[in-house]
Amino acid sequence: MSQTVTLARRYPLPNPLKLGRFLKAPELGPRPLFFSGGSALNATSRVLKRYTHNSIHFVTPYDSGGSSAVLRRAFDMPAIGDLRSRLMALADEALGGHPEVFRLFTHRFPKGGQPGRLDQELAAMIAGDHPLLLSIQDPMRRLIRHQLEFFYQARPEGFDLRGASIGNLILAGGYLNNHEQLDPIVFLFSKLVNVRGEVHTIVNDNYHLACRLADGRQVIGQHLMTGKEVAPLTSPIVELELSARADEWVPVNSVLHARKRQLIESADLICFPPGSFHSSLLANLLPQGVGRAVAAAGVPKVYIPNLGRDPEQVGLGLVARVERLLAMLRRDAGAQTPVSDLLNLVIVDTEHGDYGETVDVAALEALGVQVAQVPLVTPASAPLIDPKRLVEAVLSLT
Repeated sequence: MSQTVTLARRYPLPNPLKLGRFLKAPELGPRPLFFSGGSALNATSRVLKRYTHNSIHFVTPYDSGGSSAVLRRAFDMPAIGDLRSRLMALADEALGGHPEVFRLFTHRFPKGGQPGRLDQELAAMIAGDHPLLLSIQDPMRRLIRHQLEFFYQARPEGFDLRGASIGNLILAGGYLNNHEQLDPIVFLFSKLVNVRGEVHTIVNDNYHLACRLADGRQVIGQHLMTGKEVAPLTSPIVELELSARADEWVPVNSVLHARKRQLIESADLICFPPGSFHSSLLANLLPQGVGRAVAAAGVPKVYIPNLGRDPEQVGLGLVARVERLLAMLRRDAGAQTPVSDLLNLVIVDTEHGDYGETVDVAALEALGVQVAQVPLVTPASAPLIDPKRLVEAVLSLT
């Protein structure tokens, strides 16, 4: 089933002719931009790189759980786990993309490993004697060893390597080795594994995600909002901000770098994709300048809501989420910014998808956005969105 959406022009959804052209020459493909974070978009990214090598991905540096939290505590640095994960999802896994480097970057030390043995294994990597390093040719091997050695020398005494991602350790070493800047090591990392697109943290700031709940409580730390490491929230999030500290709410302003603003304004489409609503999607919109850059980009802007239950959406129906998305963008773009400059289309699959409620199409359209019914869920992907269907819908709008 297909349909036609009319924005500035008419777009068939999906558009087989356009998609076929992208598949034949992905290096010439469009520049869709995704505001996301976490792992929700990784499967989609693996499909996306078949159609285009020019996609743009912004992820957040605020994660406070898992192995990222260990590195943040050790080095007082931004979270890099989501960044590494998206880079790997977009990496070229063919022979031309250096699969031996990909294997190293995706390797994790066992969670049940003995600390002394893991320390020896890391030392073998730094020396170039580890099997995962022996298969990598210079100068790549030398560059990787250098970043790992910088991490090794800077690590605090007793640093726990159990469960550590080698890719994260390389990124951390590069961050410390480049005057605590992420962009240079991300550029190098991208070249080493031939990333088919661009991946950036929305900002490089070492801040923490904070929220206020409807019951008056304050929560600091992304891992306390997602419902993955602790019990899910029982009260709706009513305010989302950034804090300079993890142990107390110290409000802070974060500013989008000019280069990243240019990336937003250069996109062929802006997508607000599925993922944790507050900590992945809205958190990307917190820095000053993001809302204005979105409003300035004269391209289609599309929101694809989550299916199922997102613990961060407690108390928020789909209409309320669209209202909050618009409000977050207008905090920076200005309260009078027309909806048409911020969001044009909401894509849903009410026939096959479970949104936890009856989707009120009339109420959504009353906000000033169009609603497109697109078959995003397949029997194989249910109850989740099929990554290929999502990619085909998004790229048909470019």
